[in-house]
Amino acid sequence: MGDLKQHSLIKAQERLRDQVGHALRAALIAGELRPGSVYSAPGLAAELGVSATPVREAMLDLAREGLVEPVRNKGFRITEVSERDLDQYTELRTMIEVPTIGRITELATPEQLEALRPVAEEIVASAREHNLIGYLEADRRFHLSLLALSGNDRLVETVGDLRKRSRLYGLTGLDEAGKLVSSAEEHIELLDLMISGDAAAAEACMVRHLGHVRSLWAQGRDEPVGRPPGGLGSGV
Repeated sequence: MGDLKQHSLIKAQERLRDQVGHALRAALIAGELRPGSVYSAPGLAAELGVSATPVREAMLDLAREGLVEPVRNKGFRITEVSERDLDQYTELRTMIEVPTIGRITELATPEQLEALRPVAEEIVASAREHNLIGYLEADRRFHLSLLALSGNDRLVETVGDLRKRSRLYGLTGLDEAGKLVSSAEEHIELLDLMISGDAAAAEACMVRHLGHVRSLWAQGRDEPVGRPPGGLGSGV
């Protein structure tokens, strides 16, 4: 029984590490953790209400994804993503996702596609309700679940990694300006086109959607967030 208890403890520690990582990613994407700023594990742990150990472990996971970099004796710096980086991430996603959407349109059943409608509607509802974290989580689930219909796990893994590395900058300011809803509604449009079997139109919609997302990144960098730094937005 001792061994089983130890195994259970390890599982619990792994789950906490994952939960902390999810919270940090959400804060990073929402702009609460600022690119170029350095954050200490104890400081973040205090704000999250956990010990420093799972925070350090989660930050090391983020470092492997290229989202942060260790700073000796200080903590972790949020990596800054250049316009060139964002353009290259968008180009890669377009090369991968657009033809995949075309193939899925031809191969997936209407029932498989229709099953994703609640998630697409959740994206729109979250945008309208200014629920930024809900928006980001539903958007991730929709895109990765849709691509999973290709049957290529490595493709889904690659796109998931690209999404983490590119991130969505300035979403708080864009949400306050009411600019997220139109992008959110494109998910329903894409789904309708795929269910109708129009692969060419679905691919065109995906190209437009990725271009729209890239423009949101650019706008988000110029939009004022509209609130003073605080919470996870405070550095070391």
